[in-house]
Amino acid sequence: MQSRISDVPGAGPVASGLRLCLAASGGGHVRQLLDLEPLSCDYRSFFVTEDTALGESIAADRECYFVPHVALGQAKLGNPLAMVMGALRSIGTSFSIVRRTRPDVVITTGAGSMIFIMLWAKLFGARTILVDSFARFEEPSAFARIAAPLADLRIAQSKRSAEKWKGALAFDPFKMIDTPRPAKEPLMFATVGATLPFPRLVDLVRGARAKGQIPERIVLQVGRGGDCETDDADLRCVETLPFDEVRSLLDKADLVVCHGGTGSLITALRAGCRVIAVPRRFERGEHYDNHQAEITETFRQRGLLETADTPEEFAQALERVRSREPLRATTDPSELIAYLRKWIEEKA
Repeated sequence: MQSRISDVPGAGPVASGLRLCLAASGGGHVRQLLDLEPLSCDYRSFFVTEDTALGESIAADRECYFVPHVALGQAKLGNPLAMVMGALRSIGTSFSIVRRTRPDVVITTGAGSMIFIMLWAKLFGARTILVDSFARFEEPSAFARIAAPLADLRIAQSKRSAEKWKGALAFDPFKMIDTPRPAKEPLMFATVGATLPFPRLVDLVRGARAKGQIPERIVLQVGRGGDCETDDADLRCVETLPFDEVRSLLDKADLVVCHGGTGSLITALRAGCRVIAVPRRFERGEHYDNHQAEITETFRQRGLLETADTPEEFAQALERVRSREPLRATTDPSELIAYLRKWIEEKA
């Protein structure tokens, strides 16, 4: 996969000539970078991410480059050749991007191939900031531990994780929202996310619909290559959706069924949806580890959502989320943004 740049650079006033690179893999990692928009507008900024639906949305109006997907978990799931080939392609693509753009500062939330962006940027003299994923409540991610020597600044998004990551500062962005949720429609939005297929989630939704457990209209996003055949006039099935349309659906949807990625969870909770999370499981070959089970259980204990793995659990979760008023939550990175702005001006 070749690097790609949009024709339209990021809009807004630029207060500094400093060149800022925001680098993250697809899904929740890059969504966390989008939360740093107030910071990126201060500089001549650009994104490096993967070619996902969200990546395409970013590239539509910002300077954006794509790198091939690569993750250590590919080897864990029995496909080490894909990992090696992706890494080799990413090494070359990352070098070309860094040589062309010459960033002064790189901010990354990981993971996988972003280590090569960090490496080349360091060799070209850039400062690097590693913000570990919001999904890591208990301890730093494997990417954070591996890439730590390349980071001039390490940021954890939970106190417990920072305590286990030498030299890290803690900035917890999680906040509850006190205002009532907006008016909703009888609509369910079910999404597998931007990066990996997830047929088990799709099957849970289709099965519950067939049993009459979901009377609402459904928009079902199944991922690239997923099965979209349906004869249900009130079930719209798509492989991918632009991020703007996802946000529009979340504004309207009463119910959301999603995987356990932080990006999907937080955007649904922010919109005041009733949320059922189906965490991807490593033992089922659905993800590279079980961090989704960790975060969804934490959110369930806080009363923010329900979780399900089986058709029986899914039916029970539907009953529970419909029986109570949903809680709203978001992430507020304003404290982190203020710290990063000061750090960049002092160090870069």
